[in-house]
Amino acid sequence: MSTVKHVTDANFKEEVLASGKPVLVDFWADWCGPCKQMAPVLDKLAAEYGDKIEIVKLNTDQNPETPRAYNVMSLPTMNLYKDGEVVKQLIGAKPKRVLEKELADFL
Repeated sequence: MSTVKHVTDANFKEEVLASGKPVLVDFWADWCGPCKQMAPVLDKLAAEYGDKIEIVKLNTDQNPETPRAYNVMSLPTMNLYKDGEVVKQLIGAKPKRVLEKELADFL
């Protein structure tokens, strides 16, 4: 079972921006093949590092306001938020080891 939570435009501020720990937001859509490839990778990261970092998904088709506000132009885009600010952006599907390296300072 996935430990990755789904967020919406309505609860983004509460779930992501107000979080006490870093939050990696996966901006995705049902039609996006690379997004589907990322799902098991993000599930593994959430299972391994859930005590240090929150991993959430936001469906851009159902929640257009948040991606627009953060200029998300490509999918998948993963933004890392810390203290309510974007501190890192990753675009495109990445293997787990690459994500771990990119997020090492937060894991």
